[in-house]
Amino acid sequence: MTITLAARRLIAATLATALLSPLPLAAQAQPAAPAPAPAPTVAPPAVPAAAAPKRPWLYEKSDVPMDMAWHFGVLDNGLRYAIRRNEVPAGQVSIRVRVDVGSLMEEPKEAGFAHFIEHLSFRGSREVPDGESKRIWQRLGASFGSDSNAQTTPTGTTYALDLPRASDAGIDESLKILAGMLAEPNIVPSAVEAERAVVMAERREGLSPTARLEDEIRGFYFAGQRLANHSPIGTEATLTGATPAALRAFHDRWYRPDRTVIAISGDMDPAVLEAKLKTHFASWKASGPATPIPDFGKPDPRAPAAKVVVEPSTPFSVGLAYLRPWVFNEDTVAFNEARLADQLALELINRRLEDAASQGADFLQAGVTLDNSARSANATYVTIVPLANAWEKALTEVRAIIEDARRTPPSQTDIDREFANMETAYSSFAASASIESSARQAENLVSAVDIRETVVSPQVQLDIFRSSRRFMTPEKLLASTQRLFSGDAVRALLSLRAPQPNALARLTTALRTPVKPAANARLNVAGISMASLPALPPPGQVTERRALGVLGIQTVTFENGVKLLLLANKAEPGKVRINVRFGHGRQSFPARQDDALWAAPFALMASGVGDLGQRELTELMNGRRLSLNFRIDDDAFTLSAVSGPEDFADQLRLFAAKLAFPRWDEAPLKRTIAALEASYDPVASSASEALDRNLDWLLHDRDGRFAPATPTDRDALTLEHFKALWAPQLAAGPIEVQIFGDLDAEAAVDAVAATFGALPPRKDVPPAPENIPLRFPASVSSPILLPHSGPAEQAAAVIAWPTGGGLARVQESRRLEMLARIISDRLFEKLRSIDGAAYTPSASSIWPDTSESGGYLVVQTQLKPDRIPYFFKLINEIAADLAANPVSQDELDRQIEPVRQLLNRAGTSNAFWMSQLEGYTTEPRRLAATATLARDLLEVTPAQLQALAARYLVPQTSWSAIVLPRGMPVPLVRADGTTPDAVATAGRDKPAAVATAGTDMPVPAASGANGSNALISH
Repeated sequence: MTITLAARRLIAATLATALLSPLPLAAQAQPAAPAPAPAPTVAPPAVPAAAAPKRPWLYEKSDVPMDMAWHFGVLDNGLRYAIRRNEVPAGQVSIRVRVDVGSLMEEPKEAGFAHFIEHLSFRGSREVPDGESKRIWQRLGASFGSDSNAQTTPTGTTYALDLPRASDAGIDESLKILAGMLAEPNIVPSAVEAERAVVMAERREGLSPTARLEDEIRGFYFAGQRLANHSPIGTEATLTGATPAALRAFHDRWYRPDRTVIAISGDMDPAVLEAKLKTHFASWKASGPATPIPDFGKPDPRAPAAKVVVEPSTPFSVGLAYLRPWVFNEDTVAFNEARLADQLALELINRRLEDAASQGADFLQAGVTLDNSARSANATYVTIVPLANAWEKALTEVRAIIEDARRTPPSQTDIDREFANMETAYSSFAASASIESSARQAENLVSAVDIRETVVSPQVQLDIFRSSRRFMTPEKLLASTQRLFSGDAVRALLSLRAPQPNALARLTTALRTPVKPAANARLNVAGISMASLPALPPPGQVTERRALGVLGIQTVTFENGVKLLLLANKAEPGKVRINVRFGHGRQSFPARQDDALWAAPFALMASGVGDLGQRELTELMNGRRLSLNFRIDDDAFTLSAVSGPEDFADQLRLFAAKLAFPRWDEAPLKRTIAALEASYDPVASSASEALDRNLDWLLHDRDGRFAPATPTDRDALTLEHFKALWAPQLAAGPIEVQIFGDLDAEAAVDAVAATFGALPPRKDVPPAPENIPLRFPASVSSPILLPHSGPAEQAAAVIAWPTGGGLARVQESRRLEMLARIISDRLFEKLRSIDGAAYTPSASSIWPDTSESGGYLVVQTQLKPDRIPYFFKLINEIAADLAANPVSQDELDRQIEPVRQLLNRAGTSNAFWMSQLEGYTTEPRRLAATATLARDLLEVTPAQLQALAARYLVPQTSWSAIVLPRGMPVPLVRADGTTPDAVATAGRDKPAAVATAGTDMPVPAASGANGSNALISH
């Protein structure tokens, strides 16, 4: 049983993202799902063997208490199923169909076939024509990609369908479609050729330095095993060579009812669901005898133990793997108790590693994990992101911390600290069990089948964890650590950004050199409590309290000007959401500001409070639902947390102390700067990275507040400068506190009075008028050029049109969202399904409600360089058609119905209402805007969309960009889709120059007709 222990440490998601730490697991192709949990040690009453009832198929080899909410069955053809009733969200039914076939079942010439068939199954089958299933499910309220999707992993293929409006007829139709998809997909020449292009586009979009490094890691760690070279995406050769006959043979060999599991959870009578499942799946017959699953192999101790790779566009990293053969373990209570002890032993080490990194070690980030990697190995992984060129020191430091844990039992204080933290996480899950979604329940069950385990309830997860305490003695945890850091094979991989002399020999020497246990890494932080925070003034007084008139929300005003939006409810049992908005956000800075905003989300929070640094704050928050999260919005800065009924008052105190008594530590700032240094590359390494890095900045007319961080920013950032920038922002401006959740309303008012209400009145420094408007760039007739250093077959194209902004025209903004959905769907149908030119084309509408300008509708996609002219031609044709002709009612309904269901689901969430009403106390129009949200989105007409398209999708106002491999000659293309005769080269041979944001170096540019063709090298 694994669990993500969120908010335990102050390491921010922004830092982790910037570091791009390579995951040494095959699970890169398989998003991690919450693992099924075991059961408590409380044994069921003894029953004579002869009288014991037969346990359902999922629990046959397990002694854990069964989750009785599930009803299990097996059809005569061998198909297994599990069904349960769940009313969260109301009216929805979630279906997961897992077939026991993944890339590890493929022979070399079949690489990518399992994934290819997943795609073909969605195109069409005996039940539906090509592409029609997507349209049927849209009419039933399901959005493609979020509500209907599939994934192929090394060990399985899972089809997912969430029907938000699950009528009797809709479920019947959906199960019929799914049965046809599995039993008889249309594996015919026309479908194979069309979907081959889509799969190749998906493969092309996935080519990146990180993906290359993952392939290197997988091939090295699992040398001699199938997992080493069986990525689900396949190879260009096997995908190009795939024939309908070969794909059909693979399908018939592996797609069988006796290799299939269906899990259904939702708001419908399980007996009705079971009857429909039997109706549509009972007739499915297997083709011939079953093919045994191939042997996935064992870690080879004879394979090389060390390897060095050079990947210029990824951070330095060192990975260690302690590999042991994967063996099936019966999912018993005792097995899970011991596994939890292993997890706690690793958490002890992870805490010490993070503490060392925060105090200035030679590594930015390091961690240890335990995983059964695709049933190919039981492995302990160590991942290290060293400071630039300090990998030997970093490796030594990390090994020394691990060595100390291998030699010295942890103290009882250490054990209690980690146990409390893990218990808090399990308790949180148990408290919110009543709102566990149907989708999660169905996903958990098929995930359990994949890893050959069982499922139990969140409460049982908590029970088993508490009962495992007997395994968590110093001696047993020492034994766990020693076992986890041993293996039949041990591997080490070093990833460098540039070649280094004798790197392999140095790596080998570093691994063989004994290290002295780092006894100083053991934590010695005691006596930290809320009393350690600086004292706040006496509680403030309430001057006004009134009902907002929506959902029972109250507004409370305190004498110092602080305002509270409060909603006490049981929508999310055990959760209290808190947002504290203060100041004026980006509007506090001029548009030229570009040197320190990027560092704030991590460095500002990790700098501490009063006398407490990051180490002390981590100890303060341990075992409690306390956190420090920070974001910068256009009109405010926001502190946020998800706490609980027992911790929310202290969470408010922590936030208030952060504003009143900020600490300015240099170590977090240095760590943030080092993270930028570790990950920065002058030229983007892929088309997607070029867009991710530059597009927001470019679409804001190169506003420095949206600019990506550069080495110039890094070099200019000092602690003095950082403090001078942020200290005034923390000290001034209005404060709005939002508290929504499971708590007593009077206790919440008292808690705010004692914290934010106690602060002295704050001076407001309104933003300069010129800081408020957001700008869209000037129109260009020829696209801006952005280079990348990645694969020659990878390119991207973007076109955007200016729209508007502000709350006064909020209805228009919502209709533009529907127009963008129509464009996205047409691009999917044409650019992906028919032409196979792109895998993920998309359109979206951005409308800033804090500025009267700066909004836009943007369309973007990745594709091959030679398809760029076609993209611009196609999108201009779509825009012209939308302006000239109203959409059909069916096309509009297929977008409206998923939005309707999305709103229905979101409307039960506190997070949704908080997002809609944030800023209400300074901008009351937000309440009226929230009241019309559903009407504005759902009552839009074809004529209104046509009018919007005619008004905004005007060629003369558009801005566009293309991303090309550096140095590649391509025909210049105009934004209207026409192609002049001139040839440009991305990255060179341009006669003019413009300055690149964040640098003083000019970069080449070429002029286009009536516009610029500038090269951006961010």
